[in-house]
Amino acid sequence: MIDIAILGFGVIGGGVAGVLEANGGHIAERLGTGIRIKYILDQREFPGTPYAGLVVHDIGVILSDPDVSVVVEAMGGVHPAAEYTAAAIECGKSVVTSNKAVVADRGDVLLAAARRRGVRYLFEASVGGGIPIIRPMTDDLASNRIESVRGILNGTTNFVLSRMEEGVPYADALDEARELGYAERDPSADVGGFDSARKIVILAALAFGKLIPIEKISIRGIDAVTPEELAEAKRNGCRIKLVAETSLTADGRIYAAVAPEAVPPTSLFYSVGGVFNAVSVTGNMLGEAVFYGRGAGREATAGAVVADIIDAAERRFAAPPALMWTRARDEDLSPVK
Repeated sequence: MIDIAILGFGVIGGGVAGVLEANGGHIAERLGTGIRIKYILDQREFPGTPYAGLVVHDIGVILSDPDVSVVVEAMGGVHPAAEYTAAAIECGKSVVTSNKAVVADRGDVLLAAARRRGVRYLFEASVGGGIPIIRPMTDDLASNRIESVRGILNGTTNFVLSRMEEGVPYADALDEARELGYAERDPSADVGGFDSARKIVILAALAFGKLIPIEKISIRGIDAVTPEELAEAKRNGCRIKLVAETSLTADGRIYAAVAPEAVPPTSLFYSVGGVFNAVSVTGNMLGEAVFYGRGAGREATAGAVVADIIDAAERRFAAPPALMWTRARDEDLSPVK
């Protein structure tokens, strides 16, 4: 039996428990053993649920238990999630997360720590919800020199823009996204472009081995997109999408930006609607590869987290992959394409 602990039992943490319950038999067949939630770290108690007896309020309980081999960090935010992640790794536990804020801020340090301790730090769900993109870039495209990555990386903003194209006012479209569970109560990170920026930071690090400080990225969100701009794009046969991109310039520097963009019908992004995401990766051997799927929602993201749990469990006695990032310096970055 693989014992795990879940830090944070909100949308994603609860979703992970749901996936394990629904697909536990299938997962056990794959692993040859089951995955059991031994602890849930949360401030709440969840009385009357099957999880009430699993709740602890002290991370030390989890860190000191040698039976817990995988920790799922689903807390959100940088603090204390980053500190708990680092502590779990130092205790010899693999960590799986959907928390793009921690990966974008501390990924270089945490990957180095995991490699030193011989455990895994996995974050497939941090970009693209349920779309597999981290592992393909790490493993399947390892023979390629990545030249560029472009994507619609935020399902909330894509849903809002799609509804605005249908004539729904911005505020109403955002309220609808909240009601459907696609947007947080405070959606500023989504509509301001910061969520997409964190994700392109992660993809740039995978592509080029440099972790870019988010303050070095040009960021424009959808909160200033007007109905007139949408109408003008439509007259020109285009649709406005929030596009995040990173690429290598001719002098070998890294360019990264997030901005609304009018995409023509010839673009692969033109038909990406609703909460769906799409990521285009161009390699010097393969050319362009596109990854498409549901980029927001409890089940899609939780499913990607569980896939990482399975990966960590299957390879728990194998050496971690040589995924190492260094912090980007000003001279590594280009302000223009």
